[in-house]
Amino acid sequence: MADNLSVPIEYVRPIAEQLRGIGLGTDEWLARSGLNARDLEDDERRFAYPSLRRLILNAMSIAREPALGLFVGQRLVASTHGMVGAAAIASDTVRQAVGIVERYSRLRTSLVEINHEVTATEGRVIFTEGFPLGDIQRPLLEAVVLSIRNLLDEVTMGACEVEEVSFPFEAPEYAPLARSIFRCDVRYGQSWAGFRGSPSWLDVPLGLANPAAFDEAAQICQRELARLAQNETFAGRVQRLLLDRQNGFPSLQVAARLFHLTPRTLHRRLTDEGTSYRDLLESVRHTLAVEHLKSGSFSMDEVAYRLGYTDVANFRRAFKRWEKVPPSVFRGQMTG
Repeated sequence: MADNLSVPIEYVRPIAEQLRGIGLGTDEWLARSGLNARDLEDDERRFAYPSLRRLILNAMSIAREPALGLFVGQRLVASTHGMVGAAAIASDTVRQAVGIVERYSRLRTSLVEINHEVTATEGRVIFTEGFPLGDIQRPLLEAVVLSIRNLLDEVTMGACEVEEVSFPFEAPEYAPLARSIFRCDVRYGQSWAGFRGSPSWLDVPLGLANPAAFDEAAQICQRELARLAQNETFAGRVQRLLLDRQNGFPSLQVAARLFHLTPRTLHRRLTDEGTSYRDLLESVRHTLAVEHLKSGSFSMDEVAYRLGYTDVANFRRAFKRWEKVPPSVFRGQMTG
């Protein structure tokens, strides 16, 4: 996965803190995840999705705590988000703070994207999976949504008027705990993840507003975002495009047009980076196939269709090439 499909160490250390907080060490957790204590000491360390997934699932297993995402989310405060959090704290209004998080969240991770929208009746902060989160969707979304709720509590000094939180998964057995932690109603099985309030709460002036500090932090974020865009490979950009349009993958010709390039130029740039459009599409299809089969939400025909295969037999052959077993066997192993 591209580097933007990863998280900085600031989002992993709270998992270790939570394990220690309930009287468990971190040695077994790290060992199961193929890591050691030194991996938590590197301030520049980032954890790609596969590693993050292992860390979350292993922590839940060792702690025997299905609500781990909520407890970790409680530990994620404004300072966890680095300069993005600093800019949010110095904002003039909740809307400006949310806008900063929305604009610069890519500096932290692209696993979850954050947006806000306002209608005549409500203001929403919406969290969208930038990458299929699979079996860590629930704990990761719980932690991320709660972390931004915490940030807004900080900037408003506890006066954040969130009326309701929504999640796209079914209600867990600890749903009453979630309502207690969020301090509002939490609805499950919804079409979106995030929280909402009245349209006016976004424009409440903030007591911690500091225009000079805001401008400085925002300028640093903008420079980092420009550097990130400059250093991003074309392969990473194409991969993100394919993930964004996974319900209808664009052809090489369409992708090239979206990047304002000729197909020949896009092909050459990918070749220079040691890959090809076909290889990237294959990689994205493989990743999505595994996640769809793990979730069990779609039939085999539906998975094949979603991945752009007109013949389910072609999908079965491709999956066996990727995983060395037919998709039906793989699904059986995941659900058995």
